[in-house]
Amino acid sequence: MVLVLCASHSALATTIGFSQVGSESGWRTSFSESVKAEAKKRGIELKFSDAQQKQENQIKAVRSFIAQGVDAIMIAPVVETGWKPVLREAKRARIPVVILDRNVDASGDGLFLTRIASDFVEEGRRAARWLMDETDGNCRILELQGTVGATAAIDRMKGFNEVIADFPDATIVRSQTGEFTRTKGKEVMEAMLKAENGGRDICALWSHNDEMAIGAIQAIKEAGLKPGTDMLVVSVDGVPDYFKAMADGDANATVELNPHLGAPAFDVIEAYLKGDRKVEKLITTTGDLFTQATAAEEYAKRAGK
Repeated sequence: MVLVLCASHSALATTIGFSQVGSESGWRTSFSESVKAEAKKRGIELKFSDAQQKQENQIKAVRSFIAQGVDAIMIAPVVETGWKPVLREAKRARIPVVILDRNVDASGDGLFLTRIASDFVEEGRRAARWLMDETDGNCRILELQGTVGATAAIDRMKGFNEVIADFPDATIVRSQTGEFTRTKGKEVMEAMLKAENGGRDICALWSHNDEMAIGAIQAIKEAGLKPGTDMLVVSVDGVPDYFKAMADGDANATVELNPHLGAPAFDVIEAYLKGDRKVEKLITTTGDLFTQATAAEEYAKRAGK
């Protein structure tokens, strides 16, 4: 059923602007496609903008949505800071905003309805707990961080570090951003391996997302080591390519990040536009941790095979 656009903002939304970070990973692409599919299913006109990992593009898109008079705006922000001015503009225009995935630094200012996201701190904790169990808490770790200033990078690091702080023999010996991309993950991993005797004294790689981990796995192989055996690999996202890497023995564990954020976002927006103002400021979803034990089966599900 196609929703009918009415003049009043108490009507159901038919036009929603969505500013997405970009398409830097398989997970991000799945997220975008899921939102588009859910919008089509509900008869919502979705104005989609790919920011190509640039905040200035996101702000420009949001201002364009405001000028077009959309019924609501969804933002998956590239970084946390710098959002207040444009969010104030949306509020003045009486256009509700929902934040998806990463956070913004305006949570106490009433500038958005809610944020729908995974608990990134808990993702980091789960990855660390698995690694500490596997290594009895004795591990020299390389870390591939996500985009500097991004909530996922900040919080996953926080959660991981909280857990390993209880293990004096677990140490992150090098940590550098791989910008959440496969290419940069490989490049940075190559440099870290060279700086660490080819990685022969490294126990594990902790990557803030699967795409960087997949790039790093190639670098580990090219350094003459066996990823998944000589060096454990733990990550976050749960994309099909990483499940294949686990099934092949090249990676060990990942914490799944749910990409299906469109349905709960549209539910919140539609309820709000019907007059429901009782909205939780944070709606969280946190996935399970998967290992090599079920990787082949999970890969078949996710890859549609």
